[in-house]
Amino acid sequence: MTRVLHVITGLEHGGAERQLALLLRHLPPPVRCEVATLTRVGAVGAEIRAAGVPVHEVGMRGNRDLAALPRLVRLIRRGRYDVVHTHLYRACVYGRVAAWMAGTPRIIATEHSLGDGHIEGRAVTRGVRALYRATERLGTATVAVSPTVAARLRRWGIRPGRIFVIPNGIDADDFAFDAARRASTRRRLGIGPDEAVVGAVGRLVPTKRFDLLIEAVARVGGVRLLLVGTGPLRGTLQQVADETGAAVRFAGGTSDVAGALAAMDVLAAPSVQETFGLGAVEALAAGLPVLYTTCPALDDLPRGEAVPDGAARRLPSDVRIWAEEIRRAVHETRDRARVPAVVTGRYAIAAQAAELARLYRPEPLSGEVIPMRERAQDAATDAAT
Repeated sequence: MTRVLHVITGLEHGGAERQLALLLRHLPPPVRCEVATLTRVGAVGAEIRAAGVPVHEVGMRGNRDLAALPRLVRLIRRGRYDVVHTHLYRACVYGRVAAWMAGTPRIIATEHSLGDGHIEGRAVTRGVRALYRATERLGTATVAVSPTVAARLRRWGIRPGRIFVIPNGIDADDFAFDAARRASTRRRLGIGPDEAVVGAVGRLVPTKRFDLLIEAVARVGGVRLLLVGTGPLRGTLQQVADETGAAVRFAGGTSDVAGALAAMDVLAAPSVQETFGLGAVEALAAGLPVLYTTCPALDDLPRGEAVPDGAARRLPSDVRIWAEEIRRAVHETRDRARVPAVVTGRYAIAAQAAELARLYRPEPLSGEVIPMRERAQDAATDAAT
């Protein structure tokens, strides 16, 4: 049996959090997992606990709460884990240090949120970058969720032999279109059964460009925007909706993303910064046409696996073009049971879980593995530069 502790910053609604919950369901035996959240257990954490996976709360009060580090070290030592697997920036920094101090044989990190010029919503300063690089050297390997993220890691100075590309995955059956679910979700959200609905899912932050989407919807008569997610721009986006007259339903965060997708007629993803684009893949699994600006999950595909234009279309950040494409897409007839092969093949969660399980094994990785003493020396060098 391989005992794995997943360390994550928090367990509220979010793409990385949902991806962890899904991964826990599909990691093959003999992998046995527990989870440590630096902050609150949250809604996703409660779901993980309900599924029978132990969830530990470290009680971290902020980014610089150094008292959380010895608590995490003690937790890892008590658990005698074979692997510590970290997720999201703060958990990667603290988790890798704690796992190294506890003597954990294998330390894996998944990089979910490294964008151009920012990471997990924070600007990339020289200090942020140095801290990331220094703690990365304490680990065994870093998983990039797309080739785009792998390229960004290399530009940050992470050695290529330490980077493994393992995309996010989904269980397509979880998102299969269900007419009854569509009807019940629309009733709950106050949306009429025959209303044309364009939807979006994600954090309400500037890079998602939901302001552009609201302005585009305002130009299209008879279309409602269903916006699923929470974030600091909630008030600003409401103001944009009020000023433009766009019909917007702010649904907040939800654990029922499949229900929200069922209620939509089109998925819009105008984000200009993405590491993967999980929402677009989930929408394709739900039989939705997808309009997007940046989505490594689609843009990084080999030419032979590209999703047809009828299923997904890439658009520039131009309000006029977005309005035209939304007007066209919401009125197209579409078979919601048709799902692109790449969704059920390349991005199947079972395949991604099996790849991660291989990284957990004690035999050497195909890339570069550095002994613990040398990891600490390299980390100190990176921190000083």
